[in-house]
Amino acid sequence: MAYVKATAILPEELISEIQKYVHGETIYIPKLDVGHQKWGERSGARKLIDDRNASIKFEYKNGSSIDQLAEQYHLSTETIKKIIYKKT
Repeated sequence: MAYVKATAILPEELISEIQKYVHGETIYIPKLDVGHQKWGERSGARKLIDDRNASIKFEYKNGSSIDQLAEQYHLSTETIKKIIYKKT
């Protein structure tokens, strides 16, 4: 993370107000949550996993066993159980 001098981006009045609370310290100002994307949303990985999980649930409901699904999707039987029994 690159540091930016406050004097380069903030108005003097705001710097004076901040200096009432912090003197020469490094502070972190977090981003707003607006526009925050969850893991995998930008890359599309989240959608791929959601689609895979939907396929696993569909196949299970149509007769595939947990062991068959684990082998087919290269996942552990415990992971398959978590996907199948997760409440949505």
